[in-house]
Amino acid sequence: MLPDKNPRAITAEEWQKHRQAIVQTMPAGLAGRELPDLLLPYQAELLRTTATNRVTVVEKSRRTGYTWGVAADAILTSGAAKANGGMDTLYIGYNLEMAREFIDVAAMWARLFGEAATEIEDTLFDDGDADAGIKAFRIGFASGFEIIALSSKPRSLRGKQGYVILDEAAFHDDLEGMLKAALALLIWGGKVLVISTHDGDDNTFNGLVNDARAGRKPYALLRCDFDQALRDGLYQRICLVTGDAWSPAAEAKWRAGVIAEYGEDADEELFCIPARGKGAFLPAPLIEARMVDAPVLRWEPPAPDFVQWADAMRRDEIERWCEEHLKPLLDGLDKRLLSFLGEDFGRLVDRTVLWPYQLSRLMRRQTPFIVELSDMPFEQQRQVLFYICDRLPRFQAAALDATGNGAYLAEVAAQRYGTGRVAQVKLSTEWYREHMPRLKSAFEDDSIEVPRDADVMTDFRALKMIDGVAQLGKSARRRGADGGTRHGDAAIAAALGFYATVMPIAEYDYTSASTSAGDTHNEDDSRPVKLTGGFSVKKGLW
Repeated sequence: MLPDKNPRAITAEEWQKHRQAIVQTMPAGLAGRELPDLLLPYQAELLRTTATNRVTVVEKSRRTGYTWGVAADAILTSGAAKANGGMDTLYIGYNLEMAREFIDVAAMWARLFGEAATEIEDTLFDDGDADAGIKAFRIGFASGFEIIALSSKPRSLRGKQGYVILDEAAFHDDLEGMLKAALALLIWGGKVLVISTHDGDDNTFNGLVNDARAGRKPYALLRCDFDQALRDGLYQRICLVTGDAWSPAAEAKWRAGVIAEYGEDADEELFCIPARGKGAFLPAPLIEARMVDAPVLRWEPPAPDFVQWADAMRRDEIERWCEEHLKPLLDGLDKRLLSFLGEDFGRLVDRTVLWPYQLSRLMRRQTPFIVELSDMPFEQQRQVLFYICDRLPRFQAAALDATGNGAYLAEVAAQRYGTGRVAQVKLSTEWYREHMPRLKSAFEDDSIEVPRDADVMTDFRALKMIDGVAQLGKSARRRGADGGTRHGDAAIAAALGFYATVMPIAEYDYTSASTSAGDTHNEDDSRPVKLTGGFSVKKGLW
């Protein structure tokens, strides 16, 4: 038996002994890599439960392959004749990427079961709006029923009937609206599956789970955390697919690695324990909806001793990098739009992120690119910052992280561009309290863009509600795709850049000291600009 303690505290050695004991009592054929059943026990239990209940709620761990089982359920439901309980299946994930993935898995099951099915087709689903429809994916069956996969919009269920699947429900923009629309289908014989990992204890999904558990709602409730999935053979199935040899020791090592990846989030992400008062500030589907194909330029030292190179060598190296990577992007910017910049500072552990915005005529903050600097010396960070700001069209303002060592870079930027244009921000709980709600509003109002990048997504998801304020906690530090540590760096740079677009701005007419003297412009010139004329203070854009 395992010790009675937090699952994250179970050591690899304890898990190995636990699995060895279970394997010794398994029926022949289930130990090791031999898993003849198509569905793992918890996946099969899901199908049995949805077959006999009108509403099923499932709280689950990530990485358990529930989508695989749910897709099989959809095929068995929509491939069956009406007399045998057949009906349409309406799958709703929180974005179209999930919808397409689900349809692909369902098509695989259809081929495996030998169901007569049409090819996957993209369609525009008529939701009653004469001017717009909802993008969907569809598979039809000889039974006359179909599987339709949609993104999350309550109106997508208008006029429909069948089996509704709300996948990763906790991350839907309007789960209450989706539940209201889905449960209405029960009147005419439909059924509903609500399945998700948790996203905070104040999330609507957690309230639904508690209602089912307390008997306040007549719903079937299933729960499968990471360890239960492992007991039911999850890692053995993974080994079957990858061709690796299964053993209790290998499983224990893999389990420990997965838990380490999630860090402090493991309780919520893997063990179905909703974070208490620390739900994600920005839901994943909301972030994904604002993602665009903007470049993320990442610089790392060309050599371990780069900081020891001679000053001229370091300057030349960074100048070449800027000319090769930044200049084409800066040259391509719309010269008519106002430009702004936000910066989160890092030196040895975290990274510096530079986040420019251009303000469109529709007041949308367009992100042309972002820059991440890892382990870059202070002087070269200044060089890159000046290179960008000097070339941003109609550059208006910047907000720079002046916390700790970041004070240097913020100070020299204010000296160069003027204290009325550069905000030197000491990040604090009070600053987060005042300005993070504005950032979230920009996401909700579709007035901001962010790069389509996994690490950028991770940084935004690291923002948690802590004591009622959206900020970065200790658990926010995690590994990026490059193996380096991140501490919400991109999210903070984005927030500071957004602040730059709304802060009061002092306007200057100026020419650089070097240009006014008639000499060639030096991009690394650290001398203050020469101000000419007066200045006026403009109020924020709103």
